[in-house]
This record gives sequence, C-alpha cells and structure tokens, in this order.
Amino acid sequence: MDYRKFLGKVESAVLPYFGGACVDAPSRRLRVSTPPAPGWWRFDVQGRTATAREPAGPEGLDGLPLIRGHLWGSRLVREGAVAEPVLLLPEEEPPRFSPVRTRRWHDGTLVFETLEFEGEAEGTARLMLEEERTLAEVKAVPASLRAAFGYAVLEGTSRALGIRFSPAEVRGQVLSVSEGGRPAAEARLRALAAEREAHVRAVETRLLALEAQRRRAEEEVRLQAELARMRSRPRPLEWQAQGLTRVERALESAGARLLDTRRLGSDRLEVTFGFMGERFISIVEAGSLQVVDAGICLAGSDRTVTLESLPSVIREAIEDDVLVITRHA
Repeated sequence: MDYRKFLGKVESAVLPYFGGACVDAPSRRLRVSTPPAPGWWRFDVQGRTATAREPAGPEGLDGLPLIRGHLWGSRLVREGAVAEPVLLLPEEEPPRFSPVRTRRWHDGTLVFETLEFEGEAEGTARLMLEEERTLAEVKAVPASLRAAFGYAVLEGTSRALGIRFSPAEVRGQVLSVSEGGRPAAEARLRALAAEREAHVRAVETRLLALEAQRRRAEEEVRLQAELARMRSRPRPLEWQAQGLTRVERALESAGARLLDTRRLGSDRLEVTFGFMGERFISIVEAGSLQVVDAGICLAGSDRTVTLESLPSVIREAIEDDVLVITRHA
C-alpha cells in the first residue's frame, strides 16, 4: 500500500465552524488552515487539516441529542433553568423568548436547528416584561420560559444597578425572580455584589496577616526556592512551544476549552477558558500551573488547586448553586 497516496487523500465534509483554530468532525478534531467566519462550511479535509471551501447548509444534525428550550439573548434556557450559549443562530434575530430546537454537536456545543411554533405563553411573557409585571399569576407557562423571563428581568436590573452576573451565579433564583420581579432581582444582585466585596476584604485581610507573620528565615527560604525555579524555568521561546500546549492540555483533560492566555511578568499567566457555558479568567504560575487567583470565590483556598483541577471545583460550585465569579473581562 502506498501510504503517501493515503495521507494525501482529500475528503469533503460539511461542518459547523465556531471560531478558533480547530473544527470538530464526528470522530476527530481538525486543525483549520485559514479560519473562515463562523458558520456552516464545506471543508476539504486532508489528514488532520481542514480548509474551508464554500458556505454550506447544516448537515449531520439528525441523530444528535435534541435540546429544546426558550431563547434569552444568544442562550438557550432549558430544563433546570440552565442557560447555555447557542451558536450559529440565524442572521435575523428571533423574537425574545422564542421556543427553539437545538442539537448538541460532537464537541458539546449547542447548535441552532430551528424555531418552533409559539403558543400564547411566549407572547404573554413578552408583554409582562415590557410592562414590568411578573409571571406570578400567569398560568400554563413552561418552566424554561419562566426561567428565561427571570434571566431577562435580572439582565435589565443588572444594567440599572451596574452589577454584573453570570447565569450560573443566579440559576437557583431565576424562578423566584420571574414571580417576584425587579425587587427580587435587585435583592439577588446586591447579595452577589456583597459576597464579592466580602471576598475582596477577606483576601486583603489574609494578605496583611501573612505579611505581619513573615519571618526573615522564611523569606530567605522563599527567595532561594524562587531562584531555583527561575533557573529551571524554560526560556520565552521554549514557553511558546511548550507552555501553551501544557495549559491547553490541562484544560482539555478537565473538559474545559482554552480561549486566551496573557503573560503577567516573568512567572505568571492570565488564562481565559470556557467551561459549562461560562467564561472564566484565572491567574496561574507559569511553571507549575498552580492557581494564584481562581477568578471565583474559593474562600482563600485558591492555591490548593491547579489549573487542571479548577474546572471540577467550578462544576461543584455551579451544581451547589454557590458560584461567585470575581474576575470579569
């Protein structure tokens, strides 16, 4: 068998491109030679490289897991009040709270399939939101629509108060917000802001205590260890070749996706990654990937986790409805 001919074989495949350096086929991840605009494309696939040839219509969605829910912005609100990003939405923005069908692509991303027929509930929810009323007395409203309504109320209140939130931080309260309206939304957002401020104060207090307790001998040990680590640290070019791969590998092994990195001085990295439909920003040590600042409230335990174990900590916080994000872009 002539393996050169096998390796040089070009195949055609229609795949959704979401951005980034890769595109996911059903059985493998391909490197994109020249990134096109996000959308459905027909790719020429040679080996593990995909080249976008022309725009195409959706293919390969039948048989993939079907996820239904209601739209809140660019997110699908589904069972359990989970608000998950939906990619490749139509160019014409669907009406607020539209019922939609999506499919879960092979890499876990939700892909838009089609709008579904509306009932009276969607129009009623839009009217209630416009008139700043609640769904407390409205009957026959699906749970996903109630949750989407709650998120929309929180979104408007967030803009008015200047307090940011992520869906995972308020998921446990959206149904009560849909019935309590703006007062309930304001109470939750102010509580979230208070938790963040308390976290900052606690961190500052701990830092001052550590500084007061430091001893000269301990400082000498720290400096010696730092010197040894600096001597063993890869040079900048080596980091470009090795460090970024280590970061990406650590996140992928935990089910997260690397979005961006930024060097902070000589020994730290700012790592931006996506996980469970949210965006997180953490600071880690460049050499060991030990977490310095997780970007979420860990009650001062940031340094007990690594970049590889951080996503599992985030997952637990989301499932326990205690997530508080402390670093936003």
